[in-house]
Amino acid sequence: MLGPARGARSLPWRVLVLIGLAAFVLFLPGRMTTPPFDRDEPRYMEASAQMLETHNYIDVRFQDKPRYLQPAGIYWLESMAVKAVGMEYARTVWPYRIPSLLAMTGAVVLTAIMGASLFGAMAGVGAAVLLMASVLVAAESRMGTIDSCLLLSVLVAQYALVRALADREAARGTPAGTALLFWGAVGCGLMLKGPVVLIPSLATPLAMGWVERNLDLWRRLRPAWGWLVAAAVVLPWCVAIGVVSHGEFFRRAVGGNFLGKVASGQEAHGLPPGYHLLVFLIAFWPGSYFAASVLPQAWRERRTLPVRYLLCWIVPHWVVFESIATKLPHYVLPTYPAIAILSAGLLAQSGVVWRNGPQTRWGRLLLGAYAVLWGFAGCVLAAAGPLLLWTLERQFSVPALVLAGGVLPLVGLAVWQIWRAELCYAALSSCVAAALLYVGLFTVVVPQLRSIWLAPRLVALVQAHKPCAQTQVYSVSFTEPSLVFLIGGKVVLGSPAQAAQAMRDHPACTAALVDVRERKAFMEALGAEAPKAFSRGTVAGLNYSNGHAMAISLYTLDTPAVDKTPH
Repeated sequence: MLGPARGARSLPWRVLVLIGLAAFVLFLPGRMTTPPFDRDEPRYMEASAQMLETHNYIDVRFQDKPRYLQPAGIYWLESMAVKAVGMEYARTVWPYRIPSLLAMTGAVVLTAIMGASLFGAMAGVGAAVLLMASVLVAAESRMGTIDSCLLLSVLVAQYALVRALADREAARGTPAGTALLFWGAVGCGLMLKGPVVLIPSLATPLAMGWVERNLDLWRRLRPAWGWLVAAAVVLPWCVAIGVVSHGEFFRRAVGGNFLGKVASGQEAHGLPPGYHLLVFLIAFWPGSYFAASVLPQAWRERRTLPVRYLLCWIVPHWVVFESIATKLPHYVLPTYPAIAILSAGLLAQSGVVWRNGPQTRWGRLLLGAYAVLWGFAGCVLAAAGPLLLWTLERQFSVPALVLAGGVLPLVGLAVWQIWRAELCYAALSSCVAAALLYVGLFTVVVPQLRSIWLAPRLVALVQAHKPCAQTQVYSVSFTEPSLVFLIGGKVVLGSPAQAAQAMRDHPACTAALVDVRERKAFMEALGAEAPKAFSRGTVAGLNYSNGHAMAISLYTLDTPAVDKTPH
């Protein structure tokens, strides 16, 4: 149980610094060379960029439309990061990703601290390694979206809970500062993603109270006045946006976005229960097998305080997001630190050879089948880089093959160690494999996938051939937000008829990006001006957001001054 000695355990600050540096370095590659990931990331980036341009830090907008999905917290963080590095007038991607980098690094360090407090120093280090090595964390840490920052706010609240637990077990009072930390983190989470943060933060102590038939932990958080702290963080902006939007923000954010995701699958993301369990194999790889392997031991030790606390963190959140209609992998990200701590904590107690697996034959068969799937997933991830380069670019990359060649033997070694029940060694081997995998993907493979990065190439085409300095660009076929952000927001996403009308009205300073499938409709809409429309070049590739192959040409009504041959 979490007694006074265990609650007081902590990792030396030098170890925490090393863990933070390791996470920072692991999350760093690729964030400068990778274009915005459609569709969510460039929406956040564009809204933050417009916030800087207009100095309107209340009413969040994407072009001329209000973006009433969540509070302004993430846009403030991205705007501050961009301004801090002096790039508020440049549409450069990497500054917008700084909050995610720092937040995920902080999340890893907090996971180590909590793991050490609950299970000891070795478990703390192991939990941090499992978390930073997971596929979903590696992806989210590189995107300028909300989820890394939300995860950090959840972990700060959970850290306050762990401190309150240690105080309870030591039979001492919990300082008011711990309650302030908890409710302050809840308030920050509310400013980031609204009521979503309440699910892991409030469900954990309340589930503990229900399981233990004792609400002492909840009372230690001072809920009588603590909610006022959270309200003080979020309420000023809520009042401001309520006045500015005449209440429209709350109708859209709560009634449309939040409740809409519960009732129906938004943006084609409606999936049945069990989705998150299936995706977990890849999303938490390589830690997914080790999480599955400790499940029997976790069930047997469910009454011990550390395990009970972690299950009260994981289970309510997981059940809620398996139950709602809309499902995306990152919805259960706030449970990943708890799963990492539980896995590392129980593995650290077993020694070199794991002897606490399933006790029934069916249990052993199921875990063995999961190990096979886990090993296959590792091989697929290792081979994904060279295969993607060959499939999409017809490019034979020696560096990608070398890195894949380094990952595959480590995956094989981990499988052999799993066969020998040396799970701690297998976890270490597979986490090293994951680190090599991410270095290869984000430094060698992803930047070379030119065919899927349509937006940067389209912007380069426009910059090279725009007829005048203040050209109005219409994009008829490619309407992804990455184009909006990279072109500086100065693009109209319209129909062929709208683009043709604008070109007729302002022929000297209007250009249109038109896919080959809509060329006929565009030319018909131009009418008598159609013979004057010339292609200044063509960008061909794959729109990975919808899977459509595209060949998009830039049209103007000027006399052609360049070779019209598509390139």
